[in-house]
Amino acid sequence: MKQTGHIKAPGNWINDPNGFIYYRGRYHVFYQHFPYEPRWGTMHWGHAVSTDLIHWEHLPIALYPTKPQDRNGCFSGSAVEHDGKLYLFYTGVRYHQENPENIHKHVDNDFESCQMLMVSDDGEHFDNLNAKRVIIPKITDPEVGDVTHTRDPKVWRGSDAWYMVLGSTRHGEGELLIYRSRDLTTWELAGQAELPGIGWMWECPDWFTVDGQGVLLFSPMGYMKDCACPPDMSLCALADFDEKTCTLRMADDGHFFDYGLDLYAPQSALDAEGRRIVIAWLRMPGPVDEGGCPWRGMMCLPRVVSVCDGRVRFSVHPDVRAAYAHPIATPSEAGNGGFRMTLELHDGEVLDIGGYRIARAGGRLRADRSAVCPHNGKCRLVSETPEIREGDHLEIYVDGNIVETYVNDGEYTLTHAVYGLGDDIHLEGSGPIALYALEKKCLSPFSR
Repeated sequence: MKQTGHIKAPGNWINDPNGFIYYRGRYHVFYQHFPYEPRWGTMHWGHAVSTDLIHWEHLPIALYPTKPQDRNGCFSGSAVEHDGKLYLFYTGVRYHQENPENIHKHVDNDFESCQMLMVSDDGEHFDNLNAKRVIIPKITDPEVGDVTHTRDPKVWRGSDAWYMVLGSTRHGEGELLIYRSRDLTTWELAGQAELPGIGWMWECPDWFTVDGQGVLLFSPMGYMKDCACPPDMSLCALADFDEKTCTLRMADDGHFFDYGLDLYAPQSALDAEGRRIVIAWLRMPGPVDEGGCPWRGMMCLPRVVSVCDGRVRFSVHPDVRAAYAHPIATPSEAGNGGFRMTLELHDGEVLDIGGYRIARAGGRLRADRSAVCPHNGKCRLVSETPEIREGDHLEIYVDGNIVETYVNDGEYTLTHAVYGLGDDIHLEGSGPIALYALEKKCLSPFSR
């Protein structure tokens, strides 16, 4: 299956992006995938590739359960290239108790996790029967981590060794486990990091450097305490990492990765030009049924990471912006891939995009999707940014079930899942609105 614009589930369910990498001239995005229903279940790794971050092709499933250690799922992880081969690191899960009414669900969190490796010679063929191995067995020491909730290996090359960061929990607080390896197969625990009070478990950690500074992305579970759904959120923070001691120190508790609070489990990679880019999973409160083919879950557009004045910023990738350059008069002219809009939104003004309302008030941006989200208590209807300091410019990408808003080229971002957007756009203000679809050379004859 081929898609243009955002990566969407090829059918049924997807969640976390995994193994995001530029390899042999193509971008590879693997993703958590339950191929049988548009709901969470036994995880496989789906696989999509692109040469330009705009046109995506879904390839056959890359990883699926075949071993006792991943019997109940191949969960999140990462990818690196070494000696021309693609190394996939992931968490294998085995339930101690399966739900007797649904074997794809566990009972009472009674399961164990280990870290596993699959090596592919070309990034297209994956030998699930013979090429898997356990590289970090289940955690047995509660002073190190948790036998159940230790997962999501992110691997990178340091100056003299390979390093891996895992999310875990200890004494009810989220933590990171840091491992080191010389050969990608033998790993030793080399450090632990925590900051109390930030959720009970840290999922999907990702550490990297950009603009000479270390950045940590992570998704603490139970972070939100206001009883609104969901409580698990993705954060970013400046963080220094010392390879010699394997010590990671966060500058503070960070800030939200995206202020729509729908994006989760962000993962980064280097693009073809060496820029640090990131994508994340859009949590959708319900499925979309298109012609009897239900699907649920999609990814945000690739974003370039930078650090400015001590804050981590996320700007839309320049190749994506350049592709959305064909002027149109109305959203109905956009076709497959959605559209981009730009405008200046000043204090007191309101923009309505087919029922999705964005208001600028008190120096903040506030988005309300009450009219276009059948939430059933599964998501927040209204979200807002902190105070905006740099200007009034908005760049917005709309693609069927997602609205991505970039404030002042990444000062803040605010992204929401939506359903049933109308085609009308109305601005309660004085400025012009510019609309753009994909350039004709970027248009594809296929649809979802």
